[in-house]
Amino acid sequence: MLSFLAENRRWLSTGLLLALGACLGHTWFIALFAGEIRAEYGLTDGQWGLIYTAATLASAALLFGRGSWADTVPLSRLAPMVAVVFAGAAVLMAVGQAVWMLGIAVFLLRFCGQGMFSHIQQTAMARWFVATRGRAMAIANLGYTTGQILLPLPAVLLMGWIGWRASWLVVAAILLVVILPLLLWLLAQDRSPQGSIGGVAGAPGLGGRHWRRREALRHWLFWALVPLMLTPGYVGTVVFFHQVHIAEIKGWSLVAMAPAYPAWALSEVAAAFAAGWFADRFGPARLLPLAAVPMGVGIAMIGLADTPLAWIVAIGLIGVTQGIANTVWGTLLPATYGTNHIGSVRAVASAVLVVSTALGPGVGGVIIDAGIPVPQQAGVMAVWCLGLSVAMVWVTRALSRAG
Repeated sequence: MLSFLAENRRWLSTGLLLALGACLGHTWFIALFAGEIRAEYGLTDGQWGLIYTAATLASAALLFGRGSWADTVPLSRLAPMVAVVFAGAAVLMAVGQAVWMLGIAVFLLRFCGQGMFSHIQQTAMARWFVATRGRAMAIANLGYTTGQILLPLPAVLLMGWIGWRASWLVVAAILLVVILPLLLWLLAQDRSPQGSIGGVAGAPGLGGRHWRRREALRHWLFWALVPLMLTPGYVGTVVFFHQVHIAEIKGWSLVAMAPAYPAWALSEVAAAFAAGWFADRFGPARLLPLAAVPMGVGIAMIGLADTPLAWIVAIGLIGVTQGIANTVWGTLLPATYGTNHIGSVRAVASAVLVVSTALGPGVGGVIIDAGIPVPQQAGVMAVWCLGLSVAMVWVTRALSRAG
């Protein structure tokens, strides 16, 4: 492991930095400002959720159309360009005065953070590593966990000190003064695709070939995987985006619920490393039936919980599924479709993942406004997760026969 880290420190650091930067456009980070945003613009839970959903769906559509840039534009140019737009979105969040400006700001934050930064990171790791792809993906994904641990408290303290709008100006400064220069330095040295086979750059997928996007979308496997792609993002964003609502329903304080963040982060890290080792040794397809089980148990616990301790344990279980899912999509897609066109293929998967995070705030908020709180929604989500795990057994067997 030490030699692996030393030999690949530049590339692993790039993945870590992109993942850490992506956190600034993730739902859980933006949701830290939800109370102030709703108060500033006079929005209900449902209205704010619908704005967020619409902006995120628009970002997913743009990612679907432009995610192939990861195949055609050098990452040394693409990543810095996205960082600049990302910073502009943070500035717009800080200075916007109308609801439509809020929508545009959220759209750009989601496109650059949850969308392109994550998409570039996953695409780069898929190309740069083959035999150790699972291990590399788990290490690079530590950037997400680092953000989950380090960012919430400073963000809340900063918001209390200088206000929520000025806090977004600080986010813009971090992107321009810290993340952008580091990306320029790290990506100044190019890395050739690893795993050349038979003179063809990159590692092929099923059938010993590199699949194009249209071929992947015509194959049954991609659509069989879509429900699993959607589930962790939907459930996770329902829980985190509406955590203030859950606190009000349960009668808990946010301070008592706060330890859930490190529990989530630590369980996600442990699961990601375990899943990375498992994927390198046995193949990522065998993880499919396991991925949603911890989340199903966790969301069921949220519905039944009557103490903050149960909430913390439940969020830890949801983190296990997030860690497994991050590793699965980072390793299964290149293993299945090859790496030569993985940017365009991953663009579709990334768009699906972004859509999943759009549905939770909007759909969950509308259901809340209809009089059904999240704890009551939890039972349906739990049954879905467990049923999906059973369905993935069939997918795994069919994929094994196809391989």
